[in-house]
Amino acid sequence: MTGRFSYSRWDGTQVGFELDADAVLSEITDDLLYHGDLNNALRRMMQSGFRDRNGERLEGIREMLEKLRRKRRDELERYDLGGVYDDIAQELREVVELERDALDEQLSQARQSGDQRREELAQQATEERHLQLDMLPPDLAGQVRDLQQYDFQSPEARQKFEELLDQLRQQLAQSYFNQMAGAMSNVDPAQMQRMKDMLSELNEMLAQRERGEEPDFEGFMQRYGDFFPENPQSLDELLEIMAQRMAAMQSMLNSMTPEQRAQLQGLAEQLLEDMDLRWQVDQLGEHLQQLFPQMGWDRKYDFSGQDPLGFAEAAMLMEQLGDIDQLENLLRGATNPGALAEVDIDKARDLLGDQSARSLERLAELAKMLEQAGLIENKEGRYELTPKGIRKIGQNALSDLFAKLAKDKMGKHELERSGVGHERSYESKPYEFGDPFNLDIHRTIRNAIQRTGGGTPVRLSPDDFEVERTETLVRSSTVLMLDLSLSMPMRDNFLAAKKVAMALHSLISSQFPRDFLGIVGFSEIARELKPEQLPEVSWDFVYGTNMQHGFLLSRRMLARQSGTKQIIMITDGEPTAHLLPDGEVFFNYPPVQATVDATLKEVARCTREGIRINTFMLDANGYLKAFVEKLTQLNRGRAFFTTPETLGDYVLVDFIEQKRALRGGRSRTA
Repeated sequence: MTGRFSYSRWDGTQVGFELDADAVLSEITDDLLYHGDLNNALRRMMQSGFRDRNGERLEGIREMLEKLRRKRRDELERYDLGGVYDDIAQELREVVELERDALDEQLSQARQSGDQRREELAQQATEERHLQLDMLPPDLAGQVRDLQQYDFQSPEARQKFEELLDQLRQQLAQSYFNQMAGAMSNVDPAQMQRMKDMLSELNEMLAQRERGEEPDFEGFMQRYGDFFPENPQSLDELLEIMAQRMAAMQSMLNSMTPEQRAQLQGLAEQLLEDMDLRWQVDQLGEHLQQLFPQMGWDRKYDFSGQDPLGFAEAAMLMEQLGDIDQLENLLRGATNPGALAEVDIDKARDLLGDQSARSLERLAELAKMLEQAGLIENKEGRYELTPKGIRKIGQNALSDLFAKLAKDKMGKHELERSGVGHERSYESKPYEFGDPFNLDIHRTIRNAIQRTGGGTPVRLSPDDFEVERTETLVRSSTVLMLDLSLSMPMRDNFLAAKKVAMALHSLISSQFPRDFLGIVGFSEIARELKPEQLPEVSWDFVYGTNMQHGFLLSRRMLARQSGTKQIIMITDGEPTAHLLPDGEVFFNYPPVQATVDATLKEVARCTREGIRINTFMLDANGYLKAFVEKLTQLNRGRAFFTTPETLGDYVLVDFIEQKRALRGGRSRTA
């Protein structure tokens, strides 16, 4: 069965294609052409972000890094890492006050009983217990230790103290040991024993690996997988998770003042009292620090807020701050879109929000998208344009320049004369006696069906015949001379000139494939450029504009070609360098007569060989104007004084009009 599809008119509300390889390459075209480096262009696009074809903003890495820095700053300015001790101290004071109130109430009741002996005993006991409470140590761990040994007289105070101990044990265990066992929800003796067993087996697996043995990772996960909600798939993944947790715990200790750190360690020793567990944790920590030295074990944070943090909350915050640091380092070190594939998108979503996570996912796909489309390829860790990518860059440059042209300029290219020739015009006409019988089958059959109303067989008559129009084939050979001297980027002329070169190459190769286009770059010396080199060509960090050498190379290239020959030169400076008879380069600024004479001598050779030189000047200074006037007078070419904004208009429109004039049989004078 064949599927049926229905289509509706576009009304502006439907979501179209968001992002494709062509759109990505279009986004980096200008950057690539200006700097001549595909990898840096991709990196800069990642850094700055862009909008897709639906107008949706893809956040850049710089924006995400600023979000991470702001989030870290907000957390540090909100919380007080040591504030939890004030809460514990206050709760302990409330326990003591409840006990003192109960002691005073017992003494009051004894006095009211009228029993002298009872009153004396009560007085003595009350004074002793008040003294015990007065002598409690100033540190929290000491207060907890002494109150654990104290014989409470107040049931309410005893209950409150026991609840506080349970709460502290839970918080300490979760903050300290949840770094090793992320799924712990309660800390009862059985669970603590399982944790010790887990840590012991994990340390043993590390020892086995050091001995060259293969640890039983699958068996370990079957027994203790509930401790690891991240579901690691290998021992290496599990160890990295453990290292992240323990590094977060260490960063919390590092961030405390010495007094706060001593308080925490004292409370942990007092409440947990399990030396074997402590030994297992310390041993694992030593192993993990050796395996993952880059995990940030020395990291610390400066908290300046007022909101107190509980132990469990502090541990969670430290893990989050560690995630922020890790994501920040990864983003800062990403040199190409492929590196973003290492980002944990779920963590990025928690830290930065849905929009940033979506942007990261899409940025990570850019290079893969370009590779799958055949526009770039990875060679030894660096991306390079493929031939298809080079063609696409040229098409982008051509489309960009044509889009800027006024419609009336581009509407004047219809040929004045068509007829017998070799090149198809993709137009047709009714057959007339004497026409070549280049029958257009589709249009001929369509005419017959329209005449007869359909049905089979289709019978043709001479009135149905349509033949293809053709144009007279005219081959032209062009060399584009592109100024690569340092003045081009300094005067903001380089991008426009290079974009014209790419566009002209794309135009000739796609619309006039029989034509020849050569490219010569010139600065202190000249050199031939292959089309595949053009996207990554950059300016030369040298002074000197050696037009003479450029004309020499262009003339030699055109000597091997046929048809109408021309040189298109794009420059912003007068000739300041030329080759000496021994091949050495002579440079002088301002230009000297010897350089001008050597250049004009080469122009004369081009003129004798029928090569027309058209010059597009991007900086109409006096020296350049005077030289170009001599050049055009000698060669009978044409000169254009233009700007980077209009250069493409002049070059492309002039080339097309010249081409169509030649194909239409018209001649044009300088």
